[in-house]
Amino acid sequence: MTLSTLELATIGPYRLQSPVMLAPMAGVTDRPFRRLCRRLGAGWVVGEMVTSDPSLWHTRKSRLRMDHAGEPSPRVVQIAGGDAEMLATAARLNAELGAQVIDINMGCPAKKVCNKAAGSALMRDESLVAEILEAVVGAVDIPVTLKIRTGWCASSNNALNVARLAEDAGIHALAIHGRHRQQRYTGCAEYDTIAEVKSRLSIPVIANGDITSPEKAAFVLRYTGADALMVGRGAQGNPWIFEQITHYLAHGEHLAPPSLETRHRVLEEHLQALHAFYGEVMGVRIARKHLGWYLDEDARFAPHGRKALKQQFNALSTPQAQLEWIDNAMTPDAAARLLDKGSHAA
Repeated sequence: MTLSTLELATIGPYRLQSPVMLAPMAGVTDRPFRRLCRRLGAGWVVGEMVTSDPSLWHTRKSRLRMDHAGEPSPRVVQIAGGDAEMLATAARLNAELGAQVIDINMGCPAKKVCNKAAGSALMRDESLVAEILEAVVGAVDIPVTLKIRTGWCASSNNALNVARLAEDAGIHALAIHGRHRQQRYTGCAEYDTIAEVKSRLSIPVIANGDITSPEKAAFVLRYTGADALMVGRGAQGNPWIFEQITHYLAHGEHLAPPSLETRHRVLEEHLQALHAFYGEVMGVRIARKHLGWYLDEDARFAPHGRKALKQQFNALSTPQAQLEWIDNAMTPDAAARLLDKGSHAA
């Protein structure tokens, strides 16, 4: 399947500009990363999940997760919880705060979420799923979408049942991660379930799981017949994956990898945005994990060298020091020079 044969999906009043979406990831898809991925070709971005309990929204973490200031439409807020009335209230309040699409989380495999009968744990109770979907859709006049897994475990693949409940309740689009909850992120995603759901539904179906290259993206689209793709971990350290996939689908060839100058500029802008969004102390900490992902995706650095470079960067404690390190890293002989500097310092 290529862009020429793929009709870009419409979700509510919003038509996708690209068939490649950024998946919601707690601790990753904050406002700086969402804006970066959208600028680099993501057709749709979803924020980090927000608890459905408004009494917890006063925390700094929740306030930052709910911050969509200056973001272009559509602003998609994902809510998580296990109580239908509370989720409906959360949807309504987020809509009043400027959300343009509400996404319901029934896919998160994290133990602390599932232990509260939320996330993918909800798929074990289809009657509760139906109650939640009807309550949230009825609470707002903006589109509501849903993200699920294939089921709770290998013996309870009920994605199709939940998908039918979603369509009947008025859900506008459904994203499916091709793993059951007990797999978490291990093993390989399977796409047969996604293909089956797509063949039975009339609403847009979005395929998610292990989409880490343009070739894999093309295969998943072709195999499942999905209306769009959702990229999660494949975007960590590689926000260019959205334009790379879109180019490959359109032309059947690879887009040239980002130049060293481009990588430098994007990484610098990303870190500056993190420092501004979180403040100097927290911004420096958040920048460390993103830099680690960028290094993992940088072919210039051998695996044994990446560890040493990460240790160097993680020892830096100010935004200015981090930015100066980036300036030194983005040169042709960066690896040898930085590692040599580290060995002398030791």
